[in-house]
Amino acid sequence: MLNGCDGSGRVKTRGTRMIHDNIVLIGMPGAGKSTIGVMLAKRMAKDFIDTDVLIQVVTAHSLQHILDENGYLGLRDVEEKVILSLDCDNHVIATGGSAAYSDRAMHHLASQGTTVFLDVSFDVIETRVNDFGTRGIARREDQSFRDLFEERRPLYERYAEIAVECGTKNQDEVCDEILARMDRQVS
Repeated sequence: MLNGCDGSGRVKTRGTRMIHDNIVLIGMPGAGKSTIGVMLAKRMAKDFIDTDVLIQVVTAHSLQHILDENGYLGLRDVEEKVILSLDCDNHVIATGGSAAYSDRAMHHLASQGTTVFLDVSFDVIETRVNDFGTRGIARREDQSFRDLFEERRPLYERYAEIAVECGTKNQDEVCDEILARMDRQVS
């Protein structure tokens, strides 16, 4: 268990199935996972976890340092281990953009909450991410940002229970849509 995430919190049941209260945000770097995550956490009285920050705390290194020292597969391996160690309720969890490469990690997260894909077009993402080479983004050296986007998008779509188009909405509208879609899902 990491960072005070001790499993205390509300757990609902539907029949015999446990329903965790977590919201798991997935999507590309620059999609707004951390920003929307903090806003959702405040609005819903939940704790907030950013798995990229947890990786940095656990390893005592920046994502870019891990990438430089261990390569993109090394960073993905650390990310998977950190995600698999999460066991919490009543949190909003913002994942790193490469979390979707790990089937084990994504199934673990899905077992603990609702997975929401923050869907943003490539053109919008490109304007938001100015530090592609130094931001600690797990990718092959020969891979362009567009290639990375096209490779990851089907993964996000596969794991998402809810997908919210975010490129044309402001942050409050994105939060409103997530909450409305989650309410419909529970009803």
